[in-house]
Amino acid sequence: MSISLESRSSGTRTVVSSAVGGKRAGPRAWAGLALLSLPTIMLGLDLTLLHLALPALALDLKPTSVQALWIMDAYGFFIAGFLITMGTLGDRIGRRKMLLIGSVAFALASVVAAFSTSANMLIVARAALGIAGATLMPSTLALISNLFSDPRQRALGIGIWATMWGVGSALGPVVGGLMLEWFWWGAAFLLVVPAVILLVLLGPFVLPEYRSPEAERLDFLSVLLSLAATLPFVYGVKQIAKEGLVLDAGSAIIVGLLFAWLFVRRQRLLSDPLLDLSLFSNRAFSVALAVLLFGLVAVGGTMLLVAQYLQLVAGYSPSDAGLWMGLAALAMIIGGIGAPLLARVIRPGFVVAGALALSAAGYLLLVQVTDASTGVLLAVVSLALAYLGNGTIAALGTDLAVGAAPAGKAGSASAMTEMVQDLGISLGIALLGSIAGAIYQRTITLLLAGDLSAGAREAVADSLWAASASASELPPDLIAHAQAAFVAGLQGAALFSAASVGVLAVISAVALRHLRSNGVDVER
Repeated sequence: MSISLESRSSGTRTVVSSAVGGKRAGPRAWAGLALLSLPTIMLGLDLTLLHLALPALALDLKPTSVQALWIMDAYGFFIAGFLITMGTLGDRIGRRKMLLIGSVAFALASVVAAFSTSANMLIVARAALGIAGATLMPSTLALISNLFSDPRQRALGIGIWATMWGVGSALGPVVGGLMLEWFWWGAAFLLVVPAVILLVLLGPFVLPEYRSPEAERLDFLSVLLSLAATLPFVYGVKQIAKEGLVLDAGSAIIVGLLFAWLFVRRQRLLSDPLLDLSLFSNRAFSVALAVLLFGLVAVGGTMLLVAQYLQLVAGYSPSDAGLWMGLAALAMIIGGIGAPLLARVIRPGFVVAGALALSAAGYLLLVQVTDASTGVLLAVVSLALAYLGNGTIAALGTDLAVGAAPAGKAGSASAMTEMVQDLGISLGIALLGSIAGAIYQRTITLLLAGDLSAGAREAVADSLWAASASASELPPDLIAHAQAAFVAGLQGAALFSAASVGVLAVISAVALRHLRSNGVDVER
């Protein structure tokens, strides 16, 4: 339950809430949630928008391989790096103000990205989009806690928020592909402009303003230490996902961990830290973050492997593969909206555990995938079950974490939930990709013919992607062997996911069983 205190001066409404009471929200709050869905969807879209547009973009801007990687990754990289800083800054200067400023910056960066004339210009624009996006993600989520003081309504609101972000991410490749049929590659970036105009016009009327009444000045040394910790660490994880455990990736992670230690020491000395470490003493907060992190590991890796399976084994075009994955993403909507409603009658820990158990069953189903004639439906159904678990833990896990935080720290708590989800997906790509790759290489080595040229042997041994690129130079039966080796790797990664998510389901049921069905009250 929470109390809402309002004061008006110069047309500004400041809301201070605390977890002691709950008044049910009216139409204005739901209108505010609908408005907050706009930046949420566009953030998800931008994360995956270029997956299908990269070939057309490459023909126009002619990026090097390194530039192409930064074009794809700069957005998510800078979002993850700046989330903690921006989430805490929003608590200090005002969450609505931060949202509106960030939205305008996001639109301007999108326009620059759309009309970029060089690869470097697009990389800078994508980096700016990431920094602006870091202002939006925690602001939208924290404002939901201001709109809905009733725990059940807040849980449903966060469920809808999580679903909109997931749907945006799932629709990114589809929208990108469709836009390419009528416009140039940059047109997809301009979709956010009308949404931002609507948000700026209506935001001051339907969204409350909130700033922490006890916040002190921002500690810039903490900001620098935060960036020095998160940016190298996220970079290292993403490099491992692409190249394996290479020297620069390992070094970056070590540097990030060193600065993270310095950051933690600094926070313990401050009366008003950038990140309140006392949040982690709350069991609900800590366990919810762990569920989000490790649950997303399995989902992140599986999305990548299923996308590869649909294109390289089943033979679908990127747009058709995107449509199949978009169909599976409908389960995310069911999980994101249905889970908070189900948690009203069943304790949230058991809802999370049940959804994760269904996801584990989906991963076991993926183990049964073989050739393209029978495997497509199994792959899509298994991905749908993974998405169901993703929608559930994104909604309830986020609600539990944000609900456990004091009102003045909701922005910081929101930023933490976003960061662990981004890291979970990146770690999933790295870990499951490595498992699948190792199994592929061991399997294909046993099948390679002795009379292959060195170049052909190297391509086939590297990955199915490389083998497919050299398909015209290889015997047809060797491509079939490479596809079989990839499926073996997919099955191995799916088996690992099933086991890890099954364990996570048990941990969730045990560690979160003390939470009552309203998602807030805790048994002491």
